[in-house]
Formats: sequence, C-alpha cells, structure tokens
Amino acid sequence: MATLGVFGGSGVYGLSDLQESEEIDVSTPFGQPSANVWSGRIGDTKILFLPRHGIGHRYSPSDLPYRANIYAMKALGATHLLSFSAVGSLREDCPPRSLLAPDQIIDRTLLRPRTFFDDGVVAHVGIADPFCQIMQDSIIRAARDVGRHVHKGGAYLCIEGPQFSTRAESMLYRSWGASVIGMTAMPEARLAREAELCYAVLAMVTDYDVWHDGEEDVTVQTVLAHMQANTEAACGILRRFAENGLPDRRCMCASALQNAIMTDPRHVSEDAKKRVQLLVGDRLNER
Repeated sequence: MATLGVFGGSGVYGLSDLQESEEIDVSTPFGQPSANVWSGRIGDTKILFLPRHGIGHRYSPSDLPYRANIYAMKALGATHLLSFSAVGSLREDCPPRSLLAPDQIIDRTLLRPRTFFDDGVVAHVGIADPFCQIMQDSIIRAARDVGRHVHKGGAYLCIEGPQFSTRAESMLYRSWGASVIGMTAMPEARLAREAELCYAVLAMVTDYDVWHDGEEDVTVQTVLAHMQANTEAACGILRRFAENGLPDRRCMCASALQNAIMTDPRHVSEDAKKRVQLLVGDRLNER
C-alpha cells in the first residue's frame, strides 16, 4: 500500500485532519526519531506524521536524528515522503507567505551524518535530481486545486545553522542562483534516496533572508509572524494531495539502490547486515 510520510517543519507540529490516528513509538538501529510517529488517514491515504524538531521544538537543525527519522518512516511502510520546510527567499518574486517546490539542492551542511551506508557497508546512490519530479508535480496540481500558487522548481540552499546567514553569504547564495535558503533538506534528501522513498519539499517562505534592502533583517519574530498563514496553506495542499491519491512510482526513486552497493557481501558483518536489512532487502545476498 502506498503510504505518505510527512515531516512537519517549524510551525507544523500536528495534523488536525488526521483521522483514526494512533501514536507509535519506533526504535531504529540509528537511535530514536525526533518524536513518536502519528499514524492515521486523510481520505483513503494512509499518513505517517512526525514533527521534525520534536515536541516543543527541542532539536536544532544540526542535532536532528535524520537517519532515525527516515528509517522510522521506512519501517512503518512509507513509500512517499513530504517535508514541510520554513525557508528564507533569495528571489524577489518569492515574497514571504509564498510557497515553492524546489527541484535542486545546494548542500552547505558540515556536521551531519549523511548516509545509512557506513561502518562496513558502502553504497553509492545517484542524487543528481534530489526530489521526485512526479511527486512534485502532483503537489503543485493539488495546490492549484485549492487555489494556492506554488512556484515550480529552484534550488534549495541548505546551511548548517542554527544561525541565519551573514549579509555577504546571502548575497553569495543569490549569485549562485539559489531560490530559497533553509536548514533541514539535507541530509533528508540523501537519506530518502538511500531508503528508496519518493521525496519532495514544500518550502514555505517566511522572510527575505538578509539580502533585501527593502525588508528588515530576518529574526525569529519575523519568521513566526508569517508561519501561521504558511501552515494553513500547506495543510490545505496536503489535504488535497492525499485526497487525490499518491502518484504512481514510475520514477527512479524506488530502485535507487539497484547496483549501488559496492561492498562484497562476504566482507559485511552480521551486525552491518542487520543494520541495513530494511533498506537493502535481499540485495546483499544476490551479489
């Protein structure tokens, strides 16, 4: 069964539309996820919801248990993963309270574990296109259905945080052609691809970062002022996206690990096999 995992970003700590909901405590080989996962339905679509920053927003972007979060979604049956992400805009035509579905990422993070495949198992997956295009198109159609505009495409610049950018950095990122700036899409996109999940981000613009001469510099107060409107819009899009049914997996996401594992199975320890079994299935036995 196709199942949608949802990561609630800053300001999205629950889903009021979730029906038949139950709370699930999940343990993973990579530790505990940010919080318990809520399982339920919207329409005929099964939903798994996880507040990315934990209950009460306890985790900073650098401290998030990214691997545990993705693994927990996979373990509970997720096939698609939608991430809500509060971002700053690097484009004049994407003002606060606008929405964008990025199609590329520039990764400027430094401190985060970014793969499931280490400590005895090596795999190299392709991530040239880090978001699922079919899923992105379905989200944009759902937004149109409910009268919301979502900018299609653009690069998400992911910084380490938790501080906002300097003015020089913000201007540099604009010169690179990046569209929005945030702190959580990496390593989520990398790990989602390794877990063979269709992954998309709905980026919710809260500010103009610090490059815009006509706007005040970004602050927490600025972000919070635009958060509620963004959250209401995003949840409306999620509702319609789920009601429309999840898109078929005609993309490459579902087979990302095919021919990606480099390690000779004879040299993989039993502990390592157990750690990645959910992700690789029988692939270590087929080589």
